[in-house]
Amino acid sequence: MPVVGIGGVFFRARDPKALLQWYQSHLGIMTTDDYQWRQAAGPTVFMPFSETTDYFPADKPWMMNFRVTELDALLASLRAAGIDVTTDAAWDTPETGRFARIIDPEGNPVELWEPPAA
Repeated sequence: MPVVGIGGVFFRARDPKALLQWYQSHLGIMTTDDYQWRQAAGPTVFMPFSETTDYFPADKPWMMNFRVTELDALLASLRAAGIDVTTDAAWDTPETGRFARIIDPEGNPVELWEPPAA
């Protein structure tokens, strides 16, 4: 197959520079001068949802999901920075791992996913 991975995530923002800085500061997404982000190898879920899903806010057509390590430490850091964090034990399973949700400064939903240990 010719497709080998996600090449980029593009979305509109009221203040792109400030939003990129927020993602760098709070989630460690570091980009180079040409906006490339060298990420760790691992699974990427590509999943269209029904347009009636309640998995993320109805007024948003998409939700970003980031694979993370040390979810508890990240959540503590986000909370210390005044960022609201939502968790729900029902989201977590031994098969899929652990999840938390935050909202970026422009109202976009962001899911944080710590896959299960290998």
